[in-house]
Amino acid sequence: MEPALIWLLVGLVLIGSELVSGELFLVMLGGGALAAAAGAAFGLTLLPAAGLGGAVAVLLLLAVRPAAKRRLDAHLGTLERHQDRFVGAAAEVVQRVDGERGQVRIGRELWSARSMDGVEVLEAGSTVTILQVTGAAVLVTGRGELPPS
Repeated sequence: MEPALIWLLVGLVLIGSELVSGELFLVMLGGGALAAAAGAAFGLTLLPAAGLGGAVAVLLLLAVRPAAKRRLDAHLGTLERHQDRFVGAAAEVVQRVDGERGQVRIGRELWSARSMDGVEVLEAGSTVTILQVTGAAVLVTGRGELPPS
């Protein structure tokens, strides 16, 4: 198998693996492997191609990753704050809420819900307070408690 093809496959595997980690580390190593593939395609032997790939990977890790990580964290931070706006708000129980399941209406949206303590049962039509957002569900109480700050 051609060295350029091997480097290309390594680069693609590393970049694809980044989808799982989300730390912008593997994609930088993948960029280095792609640079090594390009070097090998232009005739570099194994050691010089590996050196080129390593240098590019280090450059990407030191120069590109910090700025990209800041932008990504800033974008993800706004997504988290979007959900936090529901904490402390009132919601109407649409389907009986207990420790396992239920459904509430927040504005015009329907959300899956569970009681915060896992024991409290809230019947349809009652008003609850949202204490926490966990993924696509909210944890609620009907006791009028305020969320912990």
